[in-house]
Amino acid sequence: MQAVVENPVRTPSNGVVGEALLSVKALNAWYGAAQILFNVDLDVRRGEVVALMGRNGAGKSTSLKAIMGLIPKRRGQLSFMGHDITTAEPHETAVRGLGFVPEDRRVFTDLTVMENLDVGRQPKRTWPDGTPAPLWTPERLFKLFPNLGEMPNRPGGRMSGGEQQMLTVARTLMGNPYLVLLDEPSEGVAPVIVEQMAQMILELKAEGVSILLSEQNMHFAELVSDRAYVLEKGQIRFDGTMDELASNEAVRQAYLSV
Repeated sequence: MQAVVENPVRTPSNGVVGEALLSVKALNAWYGAAQILFNVDLDVRRGEVVALMGRNGAGKSTSLKAIMGLIPKRRGQLSFMGHDITTAEPHETAVRGLGFVPEDRRVFTDLTVMENLDVGRQPKRTWPDGTPAPLWTPERLFKLFPNLGEMPNRPGGRMSGGEQQMLTVARTLMGNPYLVLLDEPSEGVAPVIVEQMAQMILELKAEGVSILLSEQNMHFAELVSDRAYVLEKGQIRFDGTMDELASNEAVRQAYLSV
């Protein structure tokens, strides 16, 4: 069963239709001899949050890693901010303003919160039209993540899983990205942290940060996302708005129900 709806042009909260920041065409990816992704097409526009959904093993995290250049064996066409990143290394893609927050909370355990943030620091950026992109400083991030502001000198290894997740996001934002790839933000953290993560995503969107997140929690995705893609066995099975996905019981039962 394949339930695919046409992907309409969306209007971000600022009332202006955003241009495509990320365009993915016919993305295929392999781990060794095993092919994981099959001709995945997706895009993310300026000013929107897009959810990449599916069950465990559907290919969500693999998609984000392949876009970031962390899976060497890949084929397709990847464009970010008008630049071809199909064969780019991860650090080259990051320098262009694409941020990645992995699922496994990779903080530097021996470094303090402030030192972790300094590792991610990048120069300020501007949009192609000359307007300034969001500029992130530790002070601004501590307002977004008050918990981190209370422990600037605490080593990363002495933080809870939820706090480490926040620190990983904050460190990524120190790179002043145009777009953030956010891998399973609600996975394995306490409900109160899930609520904080949802609020954080909405605040980031309000600040002009676009987000592509992988997620299997339908409720969480509904709270924060404009559009959704649904993956199953490495293939896109649905492409539409969150409202369309929420009202399509057949798709949810076929590809999202556990």
